[in-house]
Amino acid sequence: MAADYYEVLGVSKNASADELKKAYRRLARKYHPDVSQEADAEDRFKEVQKAYEVLKDDQKRAAYDRFGPEAVNGMGGGAQGGAGFGDINDIFGDIFGDIFGGGRRRQSQRSRRGQDLRYTLELDLEEAVNGIDKEIRIPTVGRCTTCDGTGSKSGKLEVCSTCGGQGQVRMQQGIFSVQQTCPTCGGSGKVIKDPCDVCHGSGQVRETRTLQVKIPPGVDEGDRIRLTGEGAAGAQGGHAGDLYVDIQVRPHPLFQRQGDDLYCEVPIPITTAALGGQFKVPTLDSSVMLKIPAETQSGKLFRLRGKGVQSVRSRSAGDLLCRVAVETPINLTRDQKDLLRRFQESFGEGSDHNPQSSGWADKVRSFFDRMGL
Repeated sequence: MAADYYEVLGVSKNASADELKKAYRRLARKYHPDVSQEADAEDRFKEVQKAYEVLKDDQKRAAYDRFGPEAVNGMGGGAQGGAGFGDINDIFGDIFGDIFGGGRRRQSQRSRRGQDLRYTLELDLEEAVNGIDKEIRIPTVGRCTTCDGTGSKSGKLEVCSTCGGQGQVRMQQGIFSVQQTCPTCGGSGKVIKDPCDVCHGSGQVRETRTLQVKIPPGVDEGDRIRLTGEGAAGAQGGHAGDLYVDIQVRPHPLFQRQGDDLYCEVPIPITTAALGGQFKVPTLDSSVMLKIPAETQSGKLFRLRGKGVQSVRSRSAGDLLCRVAVETPINLTRDQKDLLRRFQESFGEGSDHNPQSSGWADKVRSFFDRMGL
């Protein structure tokens, strides 16, 4: 038994044309095969198309109401069981407009929006960590002040006579109806009769703009700051684009940043490494005393908690990690060299005073044994 077309669309038998159209669009969005994930979406979509094709036509609807679906099978006015091309075109516009943020008319308005601009701002590490206000100069496209960005000498735009201000024109070829962007106004619905002498109808002029950019504390390499409406001006009064400021941090002579932590290499004398002591190390805003335990090896990492960076994304500060590098003394006098020789001889054979060397020698012997060397 054939389905009742009114039930298919979910409307009453006295539904108006507007109610039929709203029901059809809602169901077409729901069951369109490119959108719906339901297993029977394609069949449901075809059923909705067929029902609407009959009920939207007064002649077919009257025949259907009196004699049932057999009375309208084969009647003219479009492909049997399917909606007209113009209706499908409208539905596709609604579906993809809802999904991607705007239909055809919204796209035509968006096309007049100014371009987004990008600016790379170099900062010192201290500026990025503490925050700063920076003045930048941006070569851009601004709004023409002569015509107030309209592109018209009089400052006014006239309604396009081709599309009547709709921005769309409909082309009819037999039973097919195709809607497309108006070739005269480009979809804006407005035209310029007398272009501005300064901007020649574009509503835009080239300029260099000076801006104050507030850099928040804790920004890092690769962060981006968006300044809404500070991009290029839109054509013929369209909205300006945005300015994106990309942060680039210059290398620092002392510190390297990794996330919220700072790394610093601290050279210490061999005597301090052997006997222990204290060593003054810098932070970004002061200095602290780093306690070096006796027998510290080169490469040892010391962590100073809370002495790193307070990220722009969190309230807690990172750490300062100091990696010590034990320095070998240079420019020794003869007496100093003699002292070192006697010092070395005092260790004797098989000494355990060099733990890393002993461990490395064991690994070398094991490797040679495996290789048969």
